[in-house]
Amino acid sequence: MHNFNITRREIDFFGRKLIIETGKMAKQANGSVYLQLGETAVLVTATMSKDAAENQDFFPLTVDFIEKMYAAGKIPGGFFKREAKPSTDATLQARVIDRSIRPLFPDGFRNQVHVVLTTLSYDGEVDPANLGVLGASLALSISDIPFHGPIAGVTVGYIDGELVINPDIAALKEKSKLNLTVAGSENSVVMIESAAHELSEETMLDAVYTGHEAIKELCKIQDEIVSVCGKEKVEVKLIGLPEELLAEMKAEYGERIAETSTILGKQERQDAFDALEEEMLEKRAAADGEELFAENEKTYKDIYEELIRQYVRSSILDKHLRVGGRGLDEIRDITCEVDPIPRVHGSSLFTRGETQSLGTVTLGGASDEQIIDTLEVEYKKSFYLHYNFPPFSVGEAGRMGATGRRELGHGNLAERALQYVLPDNETFPYTIRIVAETLESNGSSSMASICSGSMALMAAGVPIKSHVAGIANGLIMEDGKYVVLTDIMGLEDHLGDMDFKCAGTVDGITAMQMDIKIEGITKDIMRIALEKAKAARISILEKMSACIEAPRQDLAPTAPRIESFKVPTDKIGEIIGPSGKMIKSIIESCQVDINIEDDGTVRILSPNKASIEAAKEIIKGIAIDPVPGDKFEGPITRIEPYGVFVKVLGGAKEGMVHVSQMHTSRVEHPEDMVKLGDVVKVEALGMDRGKLSLTMKGIPGNPEPDPDKISERRAAPPRRDDNRRNDRDRNRSSSGGGNRDRYRRN
Repeated sequence: MHNFNITRREIDFFGRKLIIETGKMAKQANGSVYLQLGETAVLVTATMSKDAAENQDFFPLTVDFIEKMYAAGKIPGGFFKREAKPSTDATLQARVIDRSIRPLFPDGFRNQVHVVLTTLSYDGEVDPANLGVLGASLALSISDIPFHGPIAGVTVGYIDGELVINPDIAALKEKSKLNLTVAGSENSVVMIESAAHELSEETMLDAVYTGHEAIKELCKIQDEIVSVCGKEKVEVKLIGLPEELLAEMKAEYGERIAETSTILGKQERQDAFDALEEEMLEKRAAADGEELFAENEKTYKDIYEELIRQYVRSSILDKHLRVGGRGLDEIRDITCEVDPIPRVHGSSLFTRGETQSLGTVTLGGASDEQIIDTLEVEYKKSFYLHYNFPPFSVGEAGRMGATGRRELGHGNLAERALQYVLPDNETFPYTIRIVAETLESNGSSSMASICSGSMALMAAGVPIKSHVAGIANGLIMEDGKYVVLTDIMGLEDHLGDMDFKCAGTVDGITAMQMDIKIEGITKDIMRIALEKAKAARISILEKMSACIEAPRQDLAPTAPRIESFKVPTDKIGEIIGPSGKMIKSIIESCQVDINIEDDGTVRILSPNKASIEAAKEIIKGIAIDPVPGDKFEGPITRIEPYGVFVKVLGGAKEGMVHVSQMHTSRVEHPEDMVKLGDVVKVEALGMDRGKLSLTMKGIPGNPEPDPDKISERRAAPPRRDDNRRNDRDRNRSSSGGGNRDRYRRN
């Protein structure tokens, strides 16, 4: 029997048992922890490289969120039947953990750290993401990796007017007006990610700090576990700057750096910074000599960047002078335009300062829905937003490859911000795709994407409830003093302490996100940030409404049309036909796209209204049984001695006209009156055991019996099928009356 030093705790956490266990699994990792909430379980590990990364100016932290399909009793799809590329949801959850823990590592720490969350069990009620931040924090805290924890994270919902901690997945999706993930330490909040149904700033603030109260409980239990089994933290090399050299270069270049930071244009300002840096490096190279300069060049560059950081921050904090000369709450110039490009179903161009987003809307049918296959039951999305950030948007040359984590995160935030104002699928049965192309970027392109997406939706004729706008606020904080900035640009984001994004309508917030670089912010700072974000949002919404006030009444001429109606569910199989033959033939003949739901809802999509009507007539013909008296017109498709078969309702149904119902006078053989392919007028007599009976008798416009055809038929020798029929009739006659009666009964 294995002798593990296992530490285990069980607590009741808002109605569910939370199990925390370490010392049993993955013991070679620097730190590992098993967490179980309900019957959802995860393993979180933290490992660290022994040496710091050479010549690296950022902390190399990697977080992976691994969805194992066996956790939900599923086998992965695809040819290889194993987990491969992480889903978008998994990537977004990894980002949430990364953003929460990254500020809590020491400054100058350059050892590679890898945090991995592996889902081991999923019960369909508890989201494994609820355990992500807690697991990462505890794995790091009990390890020997330097980490200023603990922290924890929870999900907060708003159901029936009440804030709920970690609601189950169904309640969060179907009942909650809020989906908020908040992470924090015992003393402050460090990360926020949320989507909301136009909630007020006060409600959002209450939700954040209701979540923080629950987080405090999780931090306390972590402290207890660390005191029992936590490892001693290793001493690692922290990359710092030589104080004497920093002071020397500050005295020599500080004033000029301060002047350069006030240049208005981003490119002009950056060119001036680059020119000053080049001057500094040339002077240092001349003083050092080639060999010594090669050793010191990176240090000189790092000090120069640090001086820019110090002067920009002190100018804002002490003098309230921002980069570019704006006031603390001043929004950059905004221009709005709709229909900047032809042919697309809807488009807009939103420019705020040197950030520009081109939003496009494409409308499609049910076949364009995105299929999502994760741990949950497979489902479809009829709305999705794709955010792109090409290198040229910041004036750089670079490689454009697969969509990165940052682009997925920004796109998801913009998608959640716009989700609430969209019409339901019954009102507007289209699949909607927004693509937000970042054409220029100098801060908060994700918020610009929300604005361009909102205007593009209205331009496309999508009946959204109202416009949505977003703004990003920042924070400079040192020695107890702080300043909250409205509409931060790229440099202020890079050198500041907070990126606080808030989006919504005139009536409330629909999405909110916060990342910080310090160890937490207070409730007062967040309240100020929310108030400033609201004022800025209202201002931007006014400019957007001046450009396009309401959704257009009609779709673009290039957009497809969709007609929706219902058919009896027992007719769905008949509409589809054996092996899908019937529905395929309708799609091909009418040039439409057709989707049929299990509840009998039929949606027909085509740019051509006549095509929709033709397909609709065929489908309704299949789904609705004719009643006596209904009149039709159709071609004769088959002729038999006993009658003819006629296709009606655009070919959806076939009925038979018995020879006795072809004319008011007696017709000996159908060919005396009609030929194959003739279009005739018929009237329904009713349904007989699922077969449609028709009559031509007395209906004007039909062919008359032809005496010449009658003479030709009588003069012609009997056909083989007629001889066989005559033989059958003779056999039946010779079998006697009893047999005839039995035959009739059968």
